[in-house]
Amino acid sequence: MTVRKNFLFEDEIAEHLEVMALKKGVSQSEFVRGLIEKEYEEYSIEEKLQAFYNFAGSGNGLWGDLTIQEVKANREY
Repeated sequence: MTVRKNFLFEDEIAEHLEVMALKKGVSQSEFVRGLIEKEYEEYSIEEKLQAFYNFAGSGNGLWGDLTIQEVKANREY
């Protein structure tokens, strides 16, 4: 399935797009798709890394900035 999107560019940006697509030997649509996919891939990697970093500390006994030992030592009975 394809979806048509219309974008408005300033003259200078439209000219840059045309030149860059010609230099790459692709259509302007293909060029823009490639840029979007590259940018999305980088974004997706950053999201996955952040999720990993958030998860990585969860198995070391830390509870926020406190270890489980500190929590146990400071609890009131």
